[in-house]
Amino acid sequence: MQRLGRSTDLIAAAVVVLVVVMMVVPLPPTILDFFITLNISCALAIVVTTLYVPRALDFSVFPSLLLLTTLFRLAINISVTRLILLHGDAGHVVEAFGHFVVGGNVVVGLIVFLILIVIQFVVVTNGAGRVAEVGARFTLDAMPGKQMAIDADLNSGQITEDEARKRRSEIAREADFYGAMDGASKFVKGDAIAAVLITLINLVGGIVVGVAMQGMPFGDAASHFSLLTVGDGLAAQIPALLISVATGIIVTRAAGEGDEAQDLGTQVAGQISAQQKAPMVAGVVICLFALIPGFPKLPFLLIGAGFILLGRKLMKEAGAKEQAEEAAAVAAATAPALPASPRDAVVEALGMDPLELCIGFGLVPMVDGGGGGSLLARVSAVRRQLASETGTIVPSVRIHDEVGLGSHEYVLKVRGSVVARGRLMAGHQLALDPGDAVGQVEGLPTTEPAFGLPAVWISDAARAEAEALGYTVVDAESIVVTHLTETIRRHVAELLTRQDTRVLLDRLKESNQAVVEEVVPDLLSVGELQRVLQALLREGVSIRDLGAIVEAAGDRARVTRDPELLAEHARVALSRAITEPYVDGENTLRALSLDPGLEQEVAQSIAQTPDGEYLAMDPSRAQSLLIALNAQSEQLVATGRRPVLLCSSRVRRHLRRLCEQALPQLGVCAYNEIAPGISVETIGVVNA
Repeated sequence: MQRLGRSTDLIAAAVVVLVVVMMVVPLPPTILDFFITLNISCALAIVVTTLYVPRALDFSVFPSLLLLTTLFRLAINISVTRLILLHGDAGHVVEAFGHFVVGGNVVVGLIVFLILIVIQFVVVTNGAGRVAEVGARFTLDAMPGKQMAIDADLNSGQITEDEARKRRSEIAREADFYGAMDGASKFVKGDAIAAVLITLINLVGGIVVGVAMQGMPFGDAASHFSLLTVGDGLAAQIPALLISVATGIIVTRAAGEGDEAQDLGTQVAGQISAQQKAPMVAGVVICLFALIPGFPKLPFLLIGAGFILLGRKLMKEAGAKEQAEEAAAVAAATAPALPASPRDAVVEALGMDPLELCIGFGLVPMVDGGGGGSLLARVSAVRRQLASETGTIVPSVRIHDEVGLGSHEYVLKVRGSVVARGRLMAGHQLALDPGDAVGQVEGLPTTEPAFGLPAVWISDAARAEAEALGYTVVDAESIVVTHLTETIRRHVAELLTRQDTRVLLDRLKESNQAVVEEVVPDLLSVGELQRVLQALLREGVSIRDLGAIVEAAGDRARVTRDPELLAEHARVALSRAITEPYVDGENTLRALSLDPGLEQEVAQSIAQTPDGEYLAMDPSRAQSLLIALNAQSEQLVATGRRPVLLCSSRVRRHLRRLCEQALPQLGVCAYNEIAPGISVETIGVVNA
């Protein structure tokens, strides 16, 4: 086999040379018999191959093979014509086809030959050519969409570069194959036309040669050369018809995703046997034909009975299969759960939930809806609320108990890492002083877990008294839900994945197709757009107006692809939504501002590195700035206002990053983010 594999290139070249030689050099009848037999055998082998290939693309060499077999068959026709006209003899195979196959009757032979021509040319070749033409057109039209789908899957991280390269190569091969089949089908049509012409030439030329050159009587010449011509035509048209059938089979194969490992026979048997009633109905109808007067009863009754028996067998097998499936389902439901194999346990341990709420055994009743617990329903409501606020997809929260926790302790995890934890007291509720309470309530002092506010644990019986004194009383479920809500809100940027971004873009494409197709993936990849959205979410900016964000990022993407800079540009497009929380009823934004000298100092401290810009401010100066900002912010909070700092766009994101940990409640906006119509009033100047 290895030796054959190394010489296949020589074999292909030898076949081409042989075809040319056959057209020029006269061949003896013995060698011609061998070539005619080889032609029929190759055609039969090709037909069988098309039946067994699972997909048309697995036989992509077929168009070239079709050309070679057509040329080989035409070369045989030329050689046979030469022998017929020169010697009146074309070998034993042609003679056998002329005498034995058609019984030596020229008329019958011509009729059979013409019927084969009609079958090949009118039925098989025309149909196969049309299918190949339509397949080539649809395949070429679908190429851009398939390429874009591959690029989208690659950008979203669903496939690797190697998988993308493999899929692109397969699409290119598919287009080349159907394009080649569209042209190769013309070979078959031309071969059928050539067969008719060659037969006419042999018939007329043979009679002329026999009468004029060999001195034969006209009747003998017509009989002798007609039989040889018909034998030649049949010997050539049988393999030609087989090749035409193979062409039709290969272009009409449509293997589905689950059928890629099945041959044509298996597919046909499987899909027909799936319809158990079809053989039954067909059998009954065929048996009814036997009742028509004059029709032979035995064939119709035998075949009809066979179809009915086949249908009954298929229905019994289907019923037995359904019973076996039901029994297996019942057994699986009632059988004790088997321990997972070590490998299954390892694979299961690799899974990671985006959001987890781990609770101690004492908090399990909150999850039990039958026992009055409403935590699951409230968590679902929180997800809907946050999705509406932030404009992003909030993943489901997996709630489960954890052995290592205390009985009334809970832990919040983001991608497997603990980001928050809390502890409840059994039989107690949390009382918060909103600032206008008229007295003191007895209880255990503590800190509210979500916002870090001072609070008091009070017994359930003291709730009415605490509310009468002006306290806000929160039950255990509300504490957990509030803590979960704020935790998700703080980490929503981390939860946004590329797949989520792709889903958001697909949803936007339904209403704003132009902006998505213009920006993704030509200007920005899904990953780059994901980082832009994460930068906005990290600062609490809603991305519900995704169309405006994509438009703004796409406009700026021609200049830079830095996600941080693109996010800054998108903030300008979202200016009204960003400043709305800080604007009062008089449409005025009352904000803090930086001392000009301090702002200049911050701007000069920004260092440019290959990985982007960073604030390289002196630590002591940065600490002084934070202290001054904190003092001003506390004064605003004390007066009931949300603190916001106004600065230039050059330093905005760096100041926000500096304040992110120490002053998360402080909003930082740039001057160019102030929406038109909003007046600005400076109520404090920060000077470190």
